[in-house]
Amino acid sequence: MTSIVSIREATKDYHLGKVIVRALRGVNLEVSEGEFLSIAGPSGSGKTTLLNLIGCVDTPSAGSVEVAGRDISKLSERQLTDLRLHTIGFIFQSFNLVNVLNVFRNVELPLLLQRVPGAAARKQRVTQLLERVGLGEYIKHRPSELSGGQRQRVAIARALVTRPRLVLADEPTANLDSVTGENILDLMRELNQTEQTTFIFSTHDASVMAHASKIVRIADGRVAEIIETGNHKQAAPRSSAHAEQHGGAR
Repeated sequence: MTSIVSIREATKDYHLGKVIVRALRGVNLEVSEGEFLSIAGPSGSGKTTLLNLIGCVDTPSAGSVEVAGRDISKLSERQLTDLRLHTIGFIFQSFNLVNVLNVFRNVELPLLLQRVPGAAARKQRVTQLLERVGLGEYIKHRPSELSGGQRQRVAIARALVTRPRLVLADEPTANLDSVTGENILDLMRELNQTEQTTFIFSTHDASVMAHASKIVRIADGRVAEIIETGNHKQAAPRSSAHAEQHGGAR
């Protein structure tokens, strides 16, 4: 099984004045293509720091983090930006939608940043995804006109519009009621299986962990336990035709 994330003895230190805070302490982790994985742990355990490393938002103080076969410590800022833009989708607990743009434009934005040509092709992709997440009739609405669950669905569509190999979600249900949160997780799992996209999400909520195919428990900056839940069948690897259509291995 091909690994999309490979972490070896990764540490992350933060300097607060003269004090060094070690957020991660020698983390080792392999994530295969198509997994639906939960990073679980209490606040302050290091799970968000780990997600930031995987998302190429930060780099390790020591050890290595490889994403899609590339060691992020050896990449320039420009290369890291390119890796994030073309390989990774992000779903934030605060949604991070652009309030002055309508739903369609919010989802289209990553395609514009990628300079994907053809307005008709972009429109088709955005419209298809919004239909998929149940928001086809809301394309002209602004984020302020939507419920929390609807805004999270917009965020999911935006994360998937570029067909990323990896989607990262930091506490994706934290601002949602339990029923809406369950629906969002079911949607993410369905898209994991049909789009064959790897999902990694952080949480400290046991009901959220129940959806994962694998749970990585973090405690005090270390991997304390890895649990194969057997709850779901892992998505099949992407076909070569799919890879060629969207740029192949990156």
